Amino acid sequence: MAPRIASRVVFVFAIAAVLALSGCGGGVNLYGDGVAKVNYDTTGPFPVPEDIQPNVDFWRHVYGVWSRGQVAFHDNEHMGVIYEVAELPGPIKEGYTNEQRAWVKSRRAFHRDRLRALEHKVRERAPLSAADKQLLAKIEEGAGKDAVYGASQRLRSQRGVRERFKRGLEISGRYDPEFRKIMRAKGVPEDLAYLPHVESSFQTHARSSVGAAGIWQFMPATGRDYGMRVDRTLDERLDPITCADGAARYLSAAHRKLGNWPLAITSYNHGKGGMANAKAQHGDDIGEIVKHYRGRAFGFASRNFYASFVAAREVAEHPKRYFPEGVRFEEPLSHDRLVLRTAMPAQRVASHYGVPTASLARLNLHWRERAVDGRAHLPAGSTVWLPAGSIERVAAQPPAYRDRSSAPSNATLAARHETGSAGESASTASKQDTATPAGKTKSVSAPVKYHVVKPDETLYRVAVSNGISVDKLRKLNHISPNDNTIRVGQKLRVSG
Repeated sequence: MAPRIASRVVFVFAIAAVLALSGCGGGVNLYGDGVAKVNYDTTGPFPVPEDIQPNVDFWRHVYGVWSRGQVAFHDNEHMGVIYEVAELPGPIKEGYTNEQRAWVKSRRAFHRDRLRALEHKVRERAPLSAADKQLLAKIEEGAGKDAVYGASQRLRSQRGVRERFKRGLEISGRYDPEFRKIMRAKGVPEDLAYLPHVESSFQTHARSSVGAAGIWQFMPATGRDYGMRVDRTLDERLDPITCADGAARYLSAAHRKLGNWPLAITSYNHGKGGMANAKAQHGDDIGEIVKHYRGRAFGFASRNFYASFVAAREVAEHPKRYFPEGVRFEEPLSHDRLVLRTAMPAQRVASHYGVPTASLARLNLHWRERAVDGRAHLPAGSTVWLPAGSIERVAAQPPAYRDRSSAPSNATLAARHETGSAGESASTASKQDTATPAGKTKSVSAPVKYHVVKPDETLYRVAVSNGISVDKLRKLNHISPNDNTIRVGQKLRVSG
């Protein structure tokens, strides 16, 4: 077995090319490939200080160079120290085969034993072999003279994801224009639209082991905090457009609290409170925080989250550089957006617009099985995505639904008691403010209407469910332009 494994291993022994955390920067060719040299911006909204340039280089290669058939063995704190980039044996699939899992384990054991032996010799001042000296030079140049101590405990393996990232880049063509529009509307940098590359590779049904879901990987509680319905009928964390709006609002709030984008972006993984604690201890330099902060739960993923984002941004912005074979971007979304006035089965919406329910379900990723098969009604105020042109073809909303065999749903009852809850549709996939449609005029003598805020509603949701813009809603209620705060039970004026 050993000779066959050795024949498949590609060693990285270019010691002089190792990036030093002490400041060699990202321009040195650590990896021996054509994309190693990048001149990182040390200013601007997404600065890359020297301390994390090796981290960014590492993730650029994970995303854009190393295939899923390659595994890097490296130091998990000093990311410029890479002991080996090796080729997996056997057929290459999405996950490891049993043979490959055993092989990775054996390679980790091999490197761990080498590092332990080297540390022992250095500690005991024993003679070093040529191979020992070469390994020690690699560690010292990439991490400093004392990094040999504990190096065996910091050993980590990372599989390349080039194919997965490329597929995510293709999928991103579907959402990128809309995501950027949302970021602009919320006053945050457009390039935050690249964040799903780090979180999910744009896999719409991605779920984490801790319960995060969707392209933007919201936890249930956080999703609800940002106005998403997460229940047995709908999980709006799976609606990429709704989640992009929530992510933009989260990141805007994090930036206001933390003061810069590296910390705000890292908080997407570690939390605003955790990053505020890191800032209090080490200042607002992300490089200093990554090197020195040892907060609870600030582990490998949190330390590398910002570097991963910068790397994903670099790879996504230069597809020809990293994917010279070409990237086939998907066409941008061109769906119509409908906000339901009253609760009703999905089948009623499908029938009204002449669309098969199964086709409608494929557009509405946030519908759970109970909503798709009709066991639960789509609630009033919820978003339904329709094929482009549906609203132009069938202008009227689906008529109100009453199930005579059972009592009305809570959502329907709530809608009946809100005199101002008139839903509105928009023939665009945009999440921007929806204007009152042409042809609908208000009577001069029409009474003033109000909307009582329900749980999980946002200023935006109240506006679109009542057919007015957010700006108008703010003006009617004397809310300042940058204030999005509303509370459950609050009575908002929506007309007059």
